[in-house]
Order: sequence, then C-alpha cells, then structure tokens
Amino acid sequence: MPVDYAGNSLDKARKLDINSNAQSFTDRVDNLDLNDFYSFNLSSRSSFHLKLDGLKEDADVALIRDANNNGKFDKKEVLSASTRSGKQAESINEILGAGSYYIRVYPDGNAKTNYKLTVWATPFDDAISTIVSTSANLAINTTSVNTEVSVGSAIAPASPTNNTNIIAGTLRADTFNFQSGYAKTVYFGNGNVDYSTGKRDLLNLSQIASTSVTTNYADNSTGGVVYNAGNGNSLFDAITLSDGSQILFQGIETIQFQDKTVNLSVTPNDPLFNQQWDLHITGVNNAWRFTQGNNQVAIGIADTGLGANSNGIHPDLGSTTFVANNYFDESATYSHGTRVEGTIAAASNNGIGIAGINWNSRVEMIDVVGGDSGDYDLVQATQALINGAGDRKLVINLSLSGGSSPAFEQLVANNQGNVLFVIASGNQDQNTIASPASLAQTNNNVMAIGSSWGTQDWYGNAKTPGERISYAGWWGSNYGTGLTLIAPSEFIATSASRTDASATYEMGYYDHFNGTSASTAVVTGIASLVWSANPNLTAGQIKTILSETAYDLGAAGYDTVYGYGLVNASAAVGRAEALERGFA
Repeated sequence: MPVDYAGNSLDKARKLDINSNAQSFTDRVDNLDLNDFYSFNLSSRSSFHLKLDGLKEDADVALIRDANNNGKFDKKEVLSASTRSGKQAESINEILGAGSYYIRVYPDGNAKTNYKLTVWATPFDDAISTIVSTSANLAINTTSVNTEVSVGSAIAPASPTNNTNIIAGTLRADTFNFQSGYAKTVYFGNGNVDYSTGKRDLLNLSQIASTSVTTNYADNSTGGVVYNAGNGNSLFDAITLSDGSQILFQGIETIQFQDKTVNLSVTPNDPLFNQQWDLHITGVNNAWRFTQGNNQVAIGIADTGLGANSNGIHPDLGSTTFVANNYFDESATYSHGTRVEGTIAAASNNGIGIAGINWNSRVEMIDVVGGDSGDYDLVQATQALINGAGDRKLVINLSLSGGSSPAFEQLVANNQGNVLFVIASGNQDQNTIASPASLAQTNNNVMAIGSSWGTQDWYGNAKTPGERISYAGWWGSNYGTGLTLIAPSEFIATSASRTDASATYEMGYYDHFNGTSASTAVVTGIASLVWSANPNLTAGQIKTILSETAYDLGAAGYDTVYGYGLVNASAAVGRAEALERGFA
C-alpha cells in the first residue's frame, strides 16, 4: 500500500501551493480510503485546471468552494465535478475568484486505484503575456478583453472584468448550465468526440423562454458578435436577456430553451458521418455553418495515385478532384492517396459514405510515391500544384516524409504568402520531426502535424481523447521542436484496395486510417475551410490562427509533445471571420 499523502477529511486536507506551472501528485483511493482531500488558496481571479489520470479503475473528482470565504468551510459548495466512467481521465477547467477551495478525489463504488492529480492556475494578469501560446478554450483572460462589436454597430468597451464569466468545455460532450449574475457570460464548446452517441455540447437555458430573449446567431455575412476573449477577436453567437445581460458562445451544438430546442451544428446526410469522430472532436460540423469551402482556395495532394477501376476513381470522391499524372499505384495493394483525398474532400451531403471536410474547393492529386511510371518528384509536384492553383490560395498536403531538397526548400521559401504546407511529423515515436515537416521550425507557411487518439486505440483500449498516439514496438507520433498541432488518427476514410498488385481496385471504406498521414489530412481540410472563410489572409496567418485557437493539451501553452494542441475548426473559422470583418 502506498503512503496516504492526502488528507481523508476536510480539516486534514493536504495543502497545495498552486501556481501557473503544472504540478502532479500521486496517491490512491479504495474502499478503505474513500476520500482524498486537497486544499488551496487563490489570491486573485485565475484560470484553474485539474486533470486526474493514471487510473486502473474508476475514480472521480470534485472541486469544492468555501462559500463564506472564511477559511472554515462552514458552508461548502460543489462548483464542478468530473465523473467519467471506467479508467477515463477526469478534468475540471474553471474560472475561479480569489478564495479558498478543496479538491476531493474519491472512488466510484468499490473501485481501487492509484491516480495522478495534476493542477495549475494562471492569474489573468500572468496570462496576458502567453496568449499566443495558449488555446482559445484555456486562455480565459478577461483582463485583456477590450473590444466587443455587434455587427453593424460602433465599437464599444467590454464589460468590467468582474462582470464577465468565461467557461471552457472539454473535448467531450459538455452541458453548460447558465448562471445569472454576470453582465456577460462566454462559453466555448471545443469539439465533441461523443457526438456519434447523440450527446451534444449543450447550452442549458431551460429556465428561459426563447420569446423573452434576443438572438443574434453568427453567420458568414453580418450575424453574430465579434469579441475578444483573450487571444484576439473572434465571431460568437449571441443571446441578450431581458435584463440586458449577454451570453456569447462558440462551438455550441444545441441550445435548450424553456419552450424549444435549437440545433446549430451541421449534420450532412452521408450515412457514415456518424462514425467520423475525427470531424466531431475537431468541431468541423460547427465550422460548416460558416463555410464548406469555396473556389477561392485550392487543395494540392502529393501522395500515391488514386485507386481506380473500370468505373473510375472511388465514387465518393468529389467532382472537384483533378488527377495530374497517375490514377493508381502499380505495385501497391491499397491506395494511400485515396484515404488522404477522401478525408480532405470526399463528396459530402450526397447520401453516400463519408463526408469530406471541404466540400467545394478544387483538389489536385499528384503521384510522387512508389516509383511508378510517370511519377513526379517532390519539386516537380509542388511546382505543378502551385501552377494548377492559379490565383487561388493553396494548401498542400504532404502525408509523407523524405524527398526534401534545397530546391524544394526554395519553393517553400518563395511561396510564403499564398501556399501553406501541411506535413506529417513522422511515425517513429521519436523526439524529432521528420523531414520535410521539420521546415516548420523556420518557415511560417509550414505546419508539422502529430497524431492523437479519440476515446480508444486500435485495439479498443480506452484512451483519453487528445492523447498523443504511442504504441510500444509499432508506431507513435513523432514530437519535438517545431511540432505545430496534433489531430486525430485511426478513423474511417475512403479506401481502394486489392488482393494483389495485378487485381483491380475494390472501392470501400477503411475504419482505421492511421499514422500522422491521417492527422495531416484532417488539418489540411480544416486549414482550407479557414482560408475559405477569409481568402485575404496569408499562409502564415492561417498557421497562426490554427495555433492560437487549438485546444491546449499537455503542459500549459506550447510544448513539444502536443505543439499548440488539438486543431479546433470552429474556433479557427470564428477567428478568421472576425479578421475578415476588419477586427484584428
């Protein structure tokens, strides 16, 4: 049995000195040790974060406030609790005022488990200097809020700090219960890996009739409110209550009023969309409200050729796809390029298969892999993709490693403004970014992409959504200096396969498209949506937006294991829309 470090009652709680640096504490709960209590004090309003993981069985965690704030805890209030099932990690993210608090860790039923408790809290004054390195969902910085614009009106100052309540969601389905008493309340939905189970990021206004409020839903023209919640202006949906207080929200899928339910996210009729957790966890179905891609943006893919048979390429690939050289690999038993292309731009809302991330932009495919007759090298392919894009903004997907050269690096350097390169970080589970993704260290138009799990791994083992993929003896997502973002891997994609190289391709769907190749395709699709929302941006600005709006994971702020965090399509498009309307 381990030493019982934590107190087992409120009066014996282990005292913590929490600051902006993440600290971890290990202990155990079981049927003989039902409560582990920790106490801490905050001297100023702070963004508080807690994570409970390393579980062998089910344990839960609660955050408790000293309601009278007298240090006696004679009136206790449970502010938040995390009670996920099984061995799933628990988390709490809250805005806390100055005062005294407890953390309670406890087993579910007769569970017996060790645990690791990680906590940190960032005072708002300290958060100002780290806005660029934090995500929209965790950089909850009300002191830096300085601009609010209701479209069509003049700029007005934001409400005072102590009248603003900002609440961040997780990567799961979250219910946001509205609490009155603030002039402004801001909610971030942040993606929802549980979407396929019918659960939604829900704004609960069930005590309020829809007829008693004024709604101003965001769109890609004049709707919504532009507001700065800590890392730049972004576009929000808005609800104004009868007392004049305001609710702003982003990434919320459903609103429950007293008299009706409003569904905001886009659900295409593709029958396999319900399985596309990679789109749900990254908020793509919320970003579709504003754009599904357009002809001002082009997508280039340098990969294998597309799989083809006597009927042509995969029937679920979009009509916007153009193949520059080879349709298929002469010696391969499956088409890697078909998986990549379908992830980015499968035909969508057509009642067939899956939905692509971008529904409308031009896609050009060039075969550079496999040594097939007619293959281009990476320099030839890149130049051809640039030429094919014409005056469109261009996102080039490189779900590959190797092939870099001084000539390729010069092409990257010469196209900083209008060409964004999204490149796989590599699958060797090493602390190094593979070439050419390593160019992200020195080029503003290059992004290096790593991989994360959803709720389970390849073998069905439960995982914490967003966790970096690492399998002993198989593959893992490379990490290290220059890593930009992570994105999902091991998800369903279009597939073209055959039993041997002499057979014709059979078209279908593969439910475990894995590696950093898959993650790169997700980020390419999302980047093309963000650019479609605002084609006036440069490639470097797209990289910055995707970085600033990512869902922070790992150590607070930028780190070399998760980069800036998990890509967040909804938040990124909201930021691009605000910039398009002229707000920096």
